Amino acid sequence: MPRLRLPLLLYSYIATELLAPFFASAAILYCVFFLVRLMPILEEVLALRIGFGDFVRLFTYLSPHMLLYVLPMASMTGVIIGFTRMTTEREILALKACGVSIYQLVLPVVLVAAAITGITLLFSVHLVPAGKVAMRQLMFQLAREKIDRGIEAGTFTEALGNLVIYVDSVDRDRQWHGVYVSDMRGRKQPMITMARGGHMEADVERMLVTVVLEDGTLHHASGPDSQVIRFQRYLLQIPVGTPGGFKSVKQGKGSMTTAELRDASKQAGPGTRQGIRYLVELHKRLTLPVGCFILSLLGVPLGLQAVPGKRAIGIPLGLGFFIFYYILFTTGTNLVENLKLPLMVGMWMANGILALTTIYLFYRTEQEKSLVPEPMQDLFFTLCRRYLDPAGRVLGQLFARHIQGRRPSPQGGAAQEMSLLIHADPHRRIFHLPRCALYHDQRCTIHFKDIEVAKKAGFVPCPFCRNLLENERKK
Repeated sequence: MPRLRLPLLLYSYIATELLAPFFASAAILYCVFFLVRLMPILEEVLALRIGFGDFVRLFTYLSPHMLLYVLPMASMTGVIIGFTRMTTEREILALKACGVSIYQLVLPVVLVAAAITGITLLFSVHLVPAGKVAMRQLMFQLAREKIDRGIEAGTFTEALGNLVIYVDSVDRDRQWHGVYVSDMRGRKQPMITMARGGHMEADVERMLVTVVLEDGTLHHASGPDSQVIRFQRYLLQIPVGTPGGFKSVKQGKGSMTTAELRDASKQAGPGTRQGIRYLVELHKRLTLPVGCFILSLLGVPLGLQAVPGKRAIGIPLGLGFFIFYYILFTTGTNLVENLKLPLMVGMWMANGILALTTIYLFYRTEQEKSLVPEPMQDLFFTLCRRYLDPAGRVLGQLFARHIQGRRPSPQGGAAQEMSLLIHADPHRRIFHLPRCALYHDQRCTIHFKDIEVAKKAGFVPCPFCRNLLENERKK
């Protein structure tokens, strides 16, 4: 029995053709996603005055969540661009002439897609939760350092909002001496605290900054009455908000591990709304990598639609399928969270529909048929000609009228139109000015250079244009 020999040279060539645009697309998309993600927290990041090292850490912690969406898009784009180039340069045609079918060309795509899917799965299951936790910890640490740096000897510090702190001196160990605190949180009159010493502690797990005061007095005034309390140790706990709405390191499903999501779902009850939300987050981490694999395979038939000498349609179609997939995915997720659909149906619906679409497009492409059957194409174009074309013309006319109405004219609207081209209907013997809605009517087959020539030929203005001319005469 002869051994099966794989065309490794051909497969390596195809893989190279796919990986080059994949890396280029991933770099471009990553930069776009990073800027979009950075903009909401840019003001807070600048206020924290972070250094280059902390910015690199921030950059690293943001990466896993962005790459979870960048990699599927870049993978499909790389496949489409690679096969589009091979098709337009007739390399695919040469391979078909040598007896190589489309299905034989899919193996390197499957291997590349499987590798990218594995990386996406790693990001989804492990790195995204870890990145969110590390991101919150970093922002909390930076906020705490900003507060600590803001407390200087001999100055009033308002870095803690309604809590004003004054310190006589600060030693090398950041221990305070001679502390004065004015607490206006939830009060009309401040609560004054004076202490011999103090320092600040941070609780990363609870996102709290605690001001520890030692050996002092607390003065509280309520109307004409006042109260003085002596203490040896007094704690002021202050929640610290961080950019992007991060409130707690362990808060939120996105920062939980897979095991924690399972345990939380069991504690809340798998049939309850809260339990379902934990399971939705768990399934989301699996469905997105599978969607990346299917989108990569979908790029093959889309890339093969290119025709030499004509504009490639693979990228626009791929973008449309990508948007369609995430609309289905988001819709299914919302329906499951609202208990409208079963968990498995709603979370895997988008992948199932996309997989069936990919199989169908592979079959149509292998049979060298168009992606959409001709009867459906004819129906689509018929509907467009019947409904969209007239609507487009009407909108264009209304827009033209709006522009003409806003355009300044020293001679007046109708007077200026007298020097423009006039459209006339030979059957009804009427003519239309450029601002008329019927100016581009298909029945207007005669054009006059001005109104006087149209009137001499026996044409009269339509009611709308007559009113325009009468208003111009009155002016």
